[in-house]
Amino acid sequence: MSAMGKDGLPRGSVPSAFDAEARWYDRLVGANPGYHEHLRLSARRLRLPAGVPGLRLLDAGCGTGASTAALLSVAPGARIIAFDASAEMLARARAKDWPDGVEFVHTPVEELSGIHGPFDAILAAYLLRNLTEPTRQLRRLRGLLRPGGRIAVHEYSVRDSRRARWVWNAVCAGVIIPLGKATTGDATLYRHLRRSVLEFDGLGALCRRLSDAGFTDVRTASMPGWQQGIVHTVVGTNPQEEP
Repeated sequence: MSAMGKDGLPRGSVPSAFDAEARWYDRLVGANPGYHEHLRLSARRLRLPAGVPGLRLLDAGCGTGASTAALLSVAPGARIIAFDASAEMLARARAKDWPDGVEFVHTPVEELSGIHGPFDAILAAYLLRNLTEPTRQLRRLRGLLRPGGRIAVHEYSVRDSRRARWVWNAVCAGVIIPLGKATTGDATLYRHLRRSVLEFDGLGALCRRLSDAGFTDVRTASMPGWQQGIVHTVVGTNPQEEP
């Protein structure tokens, strides 16, 4: 494992960092205007069929369950498998009230232990940025989708926009890092958040990454509010099987 830099974390240690901060996570994201509504918006952009029984959905990197709740908001009768690499974040998710069709699995995306497709759709929120081989893991996720199934990648991407980088830096310096430090006593994870977003793919590169992983009909849409141009949904489709 590589050494920790002053402004962030090596990707391999991110799950343990989330373990340490899990008890504060819901409080901190609850202070982010639009956080939950934006996840619901990405879930809606999957364009799941209304009223169809038996949908199987995968929440990749579910954290404390905010993205799981977003999927339930658009498909209340679906069976949802939600997984995360952080045991403490999952413990927080499991402690909440869920319908019988929701199951939580402790596994990193690199292993996907206990995860079996096919799924009708996948929501991957704030996941790819923390992976060492995101294209490879996108291919693994695509292998879990039925033909014609969609993935929605809900992620920060600011590299292609000078304005987005300026806003992101200002919000991190003025709000996110100080609030994280004041709440938890340690700003390491929040400095990592700042740096990881700045270093992650621009929107064009992220779209190409999905295409390289085999997804077709790749489309993007951003979020309203201050996250406009900063947080995006990138939707891709698993191609239909050859006749």
